[in-house]
Amino acid sequence: DGYSHLSAYERKRLKNITENAKFFAALKLHESAARLNQIATQRQSHVTKRRKPKKVEDETARRRSMRLLRVEPLDIPLLETPARPEAEEYPQVPVGPLPMVPEDQAENSKRTEALLSTWMRISELKADDADRGTPDIKRYQESLSSMVLSEENIRKVVKARVCSMAIHPSESTILVAAGDKWGHIGLWNVSCRSEEGAHIFIPHSFQVNCMHFSPCNPAHLLSLSNDTMRCGDVTRAVFDEICRSEEDFSSFDFLEENASTAIVGHWDGGVAVVDRRTPGMSSELSADIGFRKTRTVHVHPVNKQYFLAAGGMDVCVFDVRYLKAKGNKPLSSLTGHTKSVASAYFSPVTGSRVVTVCADDKLRIFNSKNIQVLLIFKKQSNKIKTHENSQPKPGWAIWDPKQENCFLVGSMAQPRQIQVFQDTGKLLHSFCNVDCLGSVCSINVVHPSQNILVGGNSSGRLHVF
Repeated sequence: DGYSHLSAYERKRLKNITENAKFFAALKLHESAARLNQIATQRQSHVTKRRKPKKVEDETARRRSMRLLRVEPLDIPLLETPARPEAEEYPQVPVGPLPMVPEDQAENSKRTEALLSTWMRISELKADDADRGTPDIKRYQESLSSMVLSEENIRKVVKARVCSMAIHPSESTILVAAGDKWGHIGLWNVSCRSEEGAHIFIPHSFQVNCMHFSPCNPAHLLSLSNDTMRCGDVTRAVFDEICRSEEDFSSFDFLEENASTAIVGHWDGGVAVVDRRTPGMSSELSADIGFRKTRTVHVHPVNKQYFLAAGGMDVCVFDVRYLKAKGNKPLSSLTGHTKSVASAYFSPVTGSRVVTVCADDKLRIFNSKNIQVLLIFKKQSNKIKTHENSQPKPGWAIWDPKQENCFLVGSMAQPRQIQVFQDTGKLLHSFCNVDCLGSVCSINVVHPSQNILVGGNSSGRLHVF
């Protein structure tokens, strides 16, 4: 065979190569490749561009979004967006005076009469002003420690978030008013200690931003909503309308002890002067003070011509006697706020301190010497770092009307609590109850002469210490 000199392995390898060569030769791959190449060449020579189809003139136009075109559909009218989910359940309140009739009048008329008669009776009694000086800090702390919260002093008074509260100055009966975000006002006789002690009235169409019992006649409860200011007069059982405006109201405060005039803040930044004695429902003056937003206004406790306005990052003192429609300049500005200011209030006795709550997580106390003459505020003397009080609207800091240099503010700390600070920044006391208080009391009010504190939360529940 001519390959006898090769080894067995090499002969086997050579045999495999030979058989493979014969197999591939039998497939005639070179002829197939040539034939495929010829076919491809012929097809390439006959390639032509695809013709575009002619556009049909009556072709249906491409569908486009009517919403993006801002065009109302021809066949289906647009549905009106409701102002709020409960728009049908809570219709708009009519203009003008409203009878003081609660929501449940049909079933509980006698109970309602009992509540209103109690309000009228305690409003006729004058509080005793004798020996009502500011106690020292030690006695004040002892009084705070004696205040407790029990289950019978917790009540859901309104149906939605509490936006404002007021407490009657009576020393014999605890009567609290709470306004919610739907325009409801709940009156609760805490001293009654029964289910019959609370009723809901609907004098407003929008949230109740601010409420005060009249300082000269507590039979009057003044309330401010976005569009109107009303006075609930229990002697006539009617909610009178004092002022109405298309510009949203935010807060108000009395300019005189007789509560006949008030300074009113607007959410768009302006302020207005309202006089209850003049006919009509328009304000006496609308003034642009240069704010983008005015959240709170507060009148100086001694010199009633000065008022404090806070909103945005602005906190300024103005003189109401020199207000005009435009071009108003503040007498003093309280600077240093880096974010939105939720509230600013004078101290209750002398007005020598101002406490502000800002969204930069700080409480600021501003100090002033001889404010009656100079009206120049020093740089803030204290900054209290509190992450718990970082919300612009919740967590308003209010002064205790019985203590010149102490204020209260709701806290988000665990357990939930209401904290009392001294103007030096020292934490004096924390109101808390693990079993009874499990929510943030962002709106608080303190009785002017008694050791009574009321905190309201976002579900309409009130807690009375």
